[in-house]
Amino acid sequence: MENLYSLTAHELKEKIDKDGLSPSDILNSLFKRIGSIDKKIKAFVSLNKGASALPENKAGKLYGIPVLVKDNICVRGEETTCASKILEGFKPPYDATVIKRLKAEGALLIGKANMDEFAFGSSCETSCYGPTRNPWDTERIPGGSSGGSAAAVASDQTILALGSDTGGSIRQPASLCGVVGLKPTYGRVSRYGLIAFASSLDQIGPITKDVTDAALVMNVIAGHDEMDSTCVDMPVPDYTKSLTKDVKGLRVGVPKEYFIEGIDKEVEASVRGAINILRDLGAEIVEITLPHTQYAVSTYYIVAPAEASSNLARFDGVQYGFRAPDAKDLVDMYIKTRSKGFGNEAKRRILLGTYCLSTGYYDAYYLKAQKVRTKIKEDFDNAFKLCDLIATPTAPTPAFRIKEKTYDPLSMYLSDIFTISANLAGLPAISIPCGFSKDSLPIGLHILAKPFGEETLFRAAYAFEQNTDHHKRKPKL
Repeated sequence: MENLYSLTAHELKEKIDKDGLSPSDILNSLFKRIGSIDKKIKAFVSLNKGASALPENKAGKLYGIPVLVKDNICVRGEETTCASKILEGFKPPYDATVIKRLKAEGALLIGKANMDEFAFGSSCETSCYGPTRNPWDTERIPGGSSGGSAAAVASDQTILALGSDTGGSIRQPASLCGVVGLKPTYGRVSRYGLIAFASSLDQIGPITKDVTDAALVMNVIAGHDEMDSTCVDMPVPDYTKSLTKDVKGLRVGVPKEYFIEGIDKEVEASVRGAINILRDLGAEIVEITLPHTQYAVSTYYIVAPAEASSNLARFDGVQYGFRAPDAKDLVDMYIKTRSKGFGNEAKRRILLGTYCLSTGYYDAYYLKAQKVRTKIKEDFDNAFKLCDLIATPTAPTPAFRIKEKTYDPLSMYLSDIFTISANLAGLPAISIPCGFSKDSLPIGLHILAKPFGEETLFRAAYAFEQNTDHHKRKPKL
């Protein structure tokens, strides 16, 4: 029998439905793969061998399909730590809404994926469990913060994965690992049960081997949820019906601000080549401008840490997680617990955010950043009057080496320069493989759509994918 771990979800689903393939065979294939590969990659923080208890709903859309879950999404009874010592031993008493929906459709949850601590990072190096490595070159980072999810999909250690995206944390690792990553529109997928980083930016989305699988997952996890007040009450279309290979008549905008000095030449060549393929397939390419792009990174690194400092105030050792054992009194317990429980990047962002929200600085920083955020959204509103989609690079470079940017936070923050704006504006965006560097490192094409325009995203992404073979290449492990 072929290596089942190497197949996509839709290929496996067809074998289950038509050929009677047992989900147990898929799991056995996958667990063997994980046993032989993950010591090199370190994508998992926990493995759920109990996933072999098969669900009852054999008619489910994802019956028998293994899914890896980022470690900031709550799964009832499974340790969920956000890759931080401060949540050591925390086992949620409830499932996140996306987890309930996956279980209801028969998916098998095989474990938790490594990530940057509290999703603070672009390289998956800030985890308390140690770094995850890129399957294409284990001396390089897989991207972050959903690095474990992307690396596991790329190395065939899971069939599907969930990530979260606050400033590019699904799309950037998908690009650097050569897989598909979708950030849905803000409000399209419930955030209930996602441990918050920045509540006005966070979204949960799929990381998959191809575009069809991303559409399958979205069919399951999208939709209104009363437990999340930001989740929009709109019908969910069947996203697989958008997979038509047809882009004729679509207008694709190319913003001049995204092809700037400093972008890697191989990345620029691959992305421009991908845009030319879309044109050859019948799309109209139009030049657009997004004039406030230059302010996106600085705006994000005020808004996101400010919201993070507020959200992380709850982690104090009182009710759950790590508590410093040698405290003299309550205040000493708070200080020692948070000092020992949080890593350096988490502390940096808490300090930055608290400063931006403090008396005398709120108006100068946070309020001003929110005004610039509005300008960035207006740029997109104006651009979408001229086009249906926007195409850019996902990341400015291929995967860099482990520890290369650890001691240069500004350089690390710039890794998300092309993805941040979609979060600030609440837009849906997808990264799909579009080429490789001379060192055989993946490069991603980033496509953005209007709010709730996921169907158009899937249409263009699928057409491009079906006319190229980048997604079929696998790392040699």
